[in-house]
Amino acid sequence: MGSINFPSEEERILAQWNESNAFHRQLELTKDLPPYVFYDGPPFATGTPHYGHLLASTIKDIIPRYWSMRGRYVERRFGWDTHGVPIEQIIDKQLQEELGVRGKAAVEKIGIKEYNRRCREVVMTYAEEWRKVIGRLGRWIDFDRDYKTMNPTFMESCWWVFKQLHRRGLVYHGARVLPYSTALNTPLSKSEAQEEYKDVTDPAITVSFPVLAVSEQPEEVRGKLEEALKAAGTEDISFVAWTTTPWTLPSNLALCAHPDYEYWLVHDLESDKRYMMLEAGLKVLYKDPKKAKYKVLWKTKG
Repeated sequence: MGSINFPSEEERILAQWNESNAFHRQLELTKDLPPYVFYDGPPFATGTPHYGHLLASTIKDIIPRYWSMRGRYVERRFGWDTHGVPIEQIIDKQLQEELGVRGKAAVEKIGIKEYNRRCREVVMTYAEEWRKVIGRLGRWIDFDRDYKTMNPTFMESCWWVFKQLHRRGLVYHGARVLPYSTALNTPLSKSEAQEEYKDVTDPAITVSFPVLAVSEQPEEVRGKLEEALKAAGTEDISFVAWTTTPWTLPSNLALCAHPDYEYWLVHDLESDKRYMMLEAGLKVLYKDPKKAKYKVLWKTKG
């Protein structure tokens, strides 16, 4: 018995599926059965498929196949994410070469209508490569009836869903720290922020955070704060924090103290200020702690 050639066998099976139109035939045979809806996050068409796409596509193929074999009708249409920074970056580079400007200045110069036209023009650059790779992978999905997130019908359906969630009281306002592009004037996803990642030198700064009055503190910390105020001899105490990412400070909401670390209440004799910090914070606050004029008033665990 000869050894099997797996690539050749895969191509033989794919040819057989294409010849019999197996995927669409399955949809015809199951169209009257209960539907199973599979929500798929579409990829960008501005780049070629990579390992992550292939792995995800395998999973996205297995689940619909499983439910199809369980007697459900599973419609599968390929989608394209046509919004976001990757597309804008392509146009920005074009405009930088043509006009010498990019970002908001470029949009203002050519107008939003022309900017959007250019984006739509390049958004499907690698569509054929995707069709070839996904097909070779053996995934059953309809490329002829694909959808694009830039289609008004798709965007309107998203707003309709959001409206239903809002009506049911399921939408709330939250706050989180996100990477932000000052050139594009928009928050970035983690993957978008890493696309043109560079190591740069930024200033590290030390910031003081005044402690709120005892009456404004949670019940469980009031006792410890009263001890600190008694040791300080004043209600004017500030925590000291050091950061190498000063651009995050405008959105800063809280400071955290480690329960196992020791914090010192220090009286800076030159400014007459009282600061709460880690012992290691002395090296940040003072260039040379041995020569600095300060007095340790109190110590406590976080």
